[in-house]
Amino acid sequence: MHGRPRKAPKPEDLAAFSAKAEKLRILQSQFLSNHHQKIYTREAVELSAKLLEINPECYTAWNYRKLAVQHSLFESNLDPDAVNSIFNDELLVIENALRQNFKSYGAWYHRKWVLNKGHSSIENELRLLDKLQNVDPRNFHAWNYRRFVAALLNRSDEDELNHTQDLIDKNISNYSAWHNRSVLLSSLMKKKVQAFSRKDEVLIREYELVRDAVFTDEDDQSGWFYHLWLLDQTVKSESPLLTSSWPAHGSDITLSGDRYLDLGSSPFNTYHFDSGSLPLILYFNQAVEGVNVSTVTVSSGFNVNMDVIWKPILLNNSKTSHVWVGQLKLPKVELDSLGAYTLEVTLGHSQGIISSGGFHYSHPSHFSFTVHVQPAKKEPVDGFGSEKISWRDENFHIYEPDSLESDLALPLDHLSIKNERELSDSSWQAKIIDEEISNFRELLDCKIGKLTLARLLTARDALVSSDKSIHSEEVLRLYSELMKLDPPHSQFYKDEHSLILFEKVISGRESLLSYCFRYRNLTSSSSSNPICLRLNGLSLSRLGSFEKLLWVQMLDLSHNELRSIEGLEAMQLLSHLNLSKNKLGSFTSLESLRHLKSIKVLDISYNEIGAHSVDTTRYLCSSPLSHSIGSEWDGSEIVTDGVSLVSYWEAFFILKGLKLTQLDITGNAIADEKFTAFLAEVLPALKWLDGVQLN
Repeated sequence: MHGRPRKAPKPEDLAAFSAKAEKLRILQSQFLSNHHQKIYTREAVELSAKLLEINPECYTAWNYRKLAVQHSLFESNLDPDAVNSIFNDELLVIENALRQNFKSYGAWYHRKWVLNKGHSSIENELRLLDKLQNVDPRNFHAWNYRRFVAALLNRSDEDELNHTQDLIDKNISNYSAWHNRSVLLSSLMKKKVQAFSRKDEVLIREYELVRDAVFTDEDDQSGWFYHLWLLDQTVKSESPLLTSSWPAHGSDITLSGDRYLDLGSSPFNTYHFDSGSLPLILYFNQAVEGVNVSTVTVSSGFNVNMDVIWKPILLNNSKTSHVWVGQLKLPKVELDSLGAYTLEVTLGHSQGIISSGGFHYSHPSHFSFTVHVQPAKKEPVDGFGSEKISWRDENFHIYEPDSLESDLALPLDHLSIKNERELSDSSWQAKIIDEEISNFRELLDCKIGKLTLARLLTARDALVSSDKSIHSEEVLRLYSELMKLDPPHSQFYKDEHSLILFEKVISGRESLLSYCFRYRNLTSSSSSNPICLRLNGLSLSRLGSFEKLLWVQMLDLSHNELRSIEGLEAMQLLSHLNLSKNKLGSFTSLESLRHLKSIKVLDISYNEIGAHSVDTTRYLCSSPLSHSIGSEWDGSEIVTDGVSLVSYWEAFFILKGLKLTQLDITGNAIADEKFTAFLAEVLPALKWLDGVQLN
């Protein structure tokens, strides 16, 4: 418990344990006999009390006592004194059980049940809790019960907040007191109670309190966790915001069929499609629900209110999502002739979009873009999508926009939607964070001080309206130092380092351009191909900032250290993806692919798929495959002769809905002859497998 080392039992202790076990077996046998025969005599009820005093975790005994209480209430003819006596006996039994194990779920639940009956005094409950919390201040059962009792007593959140202050003054290491303080403050600020209505004033007071704690004992983690919570409260907006979209505001989009060449427009603004519809992508800073035709309006010159069906991109069973996608159907007549149409998307003008935290979207916003329809060729020629894609370096050439493209080459300057109201309200946030940065530069001799400073600097950069990360170099250096200072947690620091590096690379226009390449080989015309964003060889172990990459159709993430691609599902335009030579350990880590319906070319060669007998990814990722799609599997399904889904069920669920034309999986432990036969059956559109053309 809490890091206390276990000790080997002595011989006399083993003998005592054996005697206790024998006594427990006898009691359990007698008790179960009474329970099955529905015997509720005084002797039978007392026997259950003895059993619970030895083993408070016997749930059946607690349920038996509930039945016994109901039986006694019926027998007592509702005599008030008799009723009070019955429930007081229950409270006494519970106290005896809690002395044996004050973390017994059954005992605490039974005590709540007794008090909810309304026949017992609750005045003594807080005194009992004080005794138990003196024994173990971190007993979360006692803290949950305290919240229950406080509600029964109608104690105000302010009184309970003062109680946490008293406990912290006695012991700054009382993690549960800090946690309960965060719960109470959240409630008080949400209700805008007097003295808690101004969030900035509340947070300033709390920063001063926790600063005293961490500077008193920098090795104690309780205060640091509370400081992390305060930082989150400082930077996050309560109501959800639309942070980016595709198409981006002000952009010109050229629609081109899958086999058309010589487009003459910027490859950044060209979308290759073959479904007759244009995807609209909304990216929110929080997971939201309620995106539909009544909350989001799409209008154009040929239709005032276009009927768009919006769907969330989900990786779990939640109804909320950061990413929502709508398919805009375009009339066929307009695809056969050259035309330009301006479309406008508006949202926030009516209630309905709600975050997972219960806050409404309250910032009316809109974005508009122009769609150019490329006329169809009478005789289509083979172009991008019909040939084998080679990811060799010689096939990629740095993108250099010519003078004709300079004005429309990149929608990068307006990829993210600027929320002016949010930026204007961030001055108090910047002031608080600047002061915290100044204070914590004094604690750079400890690991958690470096970590907190890195988080503060990252938060400060997030408040800057420009895309430039002012403190990124210092943050990267701090995480590099932490990897060396704290090897057991080096992977965590590595992931944080990767997120900052990823953000730095893609945020600035000039920086991002240096990673943009044209794909060209001997048989393809580069003018028909989208830009490839090559982020290979950066030692990335984690990805982020997807709201800035909604426009990407071709992505190279090879030669990195990725163990998961979680978040990539936001990039709905992605058609070509290279994940070769990473550390992907299973198909579970590729779950995001299930939501990338435009993907045609996939390279996952030379990873670690199939090399691990136990797939630990499903326990590490926030949205494990087994939770989201395991119920879809029919274990009797057979793919082909001798190949059962039992062997490859994860691969089946990831790949079955995709229309891949090219797949590379060589260099993985799973890639044997049987598996390649399985792939050929599961992916009927597949033309190239591991560089070999299929018949």
